[in-house]
Amino acid sequence: MTMTDPIADMLTRIRNAVTVRHDYVNIPASKMKVAIAKVLKEEGFVRDFETFEEGPRHFLRVHLSYTENKEPLLNGLKRVSRPGLRVYVQKREIPRVYNGLGIAILSTPKGIMAGQQAWRQQIGGEVLCYVW
Repeated sequence: MTMTDPIADMLTRIRNAVTVRHDYVNIPASKMKVAIAKVLKEEGFVRDFETFEEGPRHFLRVHLSYTENKEPLLNGLKRVSRPGLRVYVQKREIPRVYNGLGIAILSTPKGIMAGQQAWRQQIGGEVLCYVW
């Protein structure tokens, strides 16, 4: 079975794991998924992530963050740019998510980064997803 949008699959796996309050979720790994997980960790939405091998396949394990009373820090994920409709923004058009409470993750010429970081560096790119 071929997957047409692996980023959407990653976001859906994380969204489902948060909904049922899992401690971690395993995702088939790729360089882009690892970069997205790195941004999520830097912004405090996930606790940690790691890559591991199981036979010939590589996996990404994302450890999810919760508050003391088991409320998730990650409330929502939305895929913006998809294979059928790519969404690109210039440096002055980088969106604010939930009035600054969330982040937009962008794929820029300097790598994958949060929207605020791309705005500070004055570069635009493809809007991969919104996280809040």
